[in-house]
Parts: sequence; C-alpha cells; structure tokens
Amino acid sequence: MKLLTLLTLFITLLLDDSLVVFGQDVKRDYVNLAKLSVEEEKKVIALAYKCGLQEPVNKISTHNMYPSPFKGIRVEGKEKKDGRQVTTQILSVSNRDWLEPNAKPRKGQISMGKFWAGKPYEQKKIILNVKGKQYRASSIQGLSPEECEMILNVFLEQKYQLGPQVKDNEKLLDQIDWTNPSGFYKRGDSISVGFLHKEKDSGFFDLQITKKGTTITIQQIFQAIP
Repeated sequence: MKLLTLLTLFITLLLDDSLVVFGQDVKRDYVNLAKLSVEEEKKVIALAYKCGLQEPVNKISTHNMYPSPFKGIRVEGKEKKDGRQVTTQILSVSNRDWLEPNAKPRKGQISMGKFWAGKPYEQKKIILNVKGKQYRASSIQGLSPEECEMILNVFLEQKYQLGPQVKDNEKLLDQIDWTNPSGFYKRGDSISVGFLHKEKDSGFFDLQITKKGTTITIQQIFQAIP
C-alpha cells in the first residue's frame, strides 16, 4: 500500500505542468525521428505506472519497427539482481503519431492521450563477468556461465580463429557488437553464440563455433536482418 501511495504521488508530480525537470537519472535512448519531449516523457512514465510497472523507471527508449516505417517506445524498470540473474520489468508503449493512421488500443489496454499500452512483462538475463566488466546474456543452454565468460572474453579480445567458410564473409565481423551477447547454446558438440548488430534495430548475428580448450573457431556466420 505504501508503494502504491508513493507511485500515485509520483504520477501526480509527473502530470504537474509546473514540473520542469524530472528523474534526471532516467536513461534515454532515442532513434532519429522518434524523440519524446519532456511533456511526452511525463505521460509515458505516468502511463507505465498506471499499467502496473512496479519498479522506478530506469530507461525510456524508442525503436524502429522494421521493415515497416513505424516506431515504438520501450520503458524499462529498475533492475532487480539475484546472484547472476537480472530481472527487469518491460513495457511496450504505442504512440498514435508513429503508427498507421487507423491504429488504436486493443481491448484491455490503457490510454493516456496519444499513448497506450498493455501490461508490463518480465525480462530475465544472466550476468557474465569478464575482466571486471558485466555483460548480460538473454539465455544460456548447455554451457556453464564460466564457459560463456571464457568464450565472450575471446570474442572481446578478438583472439578467435576463422574456419574456411567464414573467410569470405570476414567483413561481417566488423558489424558485430561484441559487448551485446544475446545467448549461448550448446547441443551435443554444436555451439552457437548470438550477438546484436552494432547499429540499433539492425538485427543480430548467430555464430556457429567450435571450442577446443580455450581455442575458439568461428565456423559459420548467419545474419538476421529485420
């Protein structure tokens, strides 16, 4: 009840037109042609709490919805850590101005001005520690976190080897964001590692690798383009 009261008070402050600066620790990550004004940010944050976000807002970002010309908004709550696991509440928000002309809220969604959203969901990631820095992977299957940390370190230091099928596509490696691993998977002797593209909303890469001791060889590269 105390948390609900505090959130209600915070929403009231957000909607107060006299509020000039709010939540200076809130991170922002906007794509071109999809930037929110301070007043729009207030409404989006108030909407997030109204939809059920239970943690303080930590980040607001916008993204391109390729291959369409539309754009969306993502609100992230403050992370909760439990050992290696990190849980974050995520809310997807729609903006009428950035969608098709007839776009409207679905049944059960909550509206506030030109913005609307459904319920937040929980995103879980696993912390990997490499040389004093933390990285987050969405999923690990068939490998221990320590093995993933060793593999990630090899990629970060670019000490991997290339198989014969990769040498013709070597330029693709320059497009990979090695600091953004999406997942590590091992099935039998087959290991695949996912990484995001350096450019936001530009897809991801799936690397098929072999591991012999600390030697990592990239055998194949697959690129997913939105």
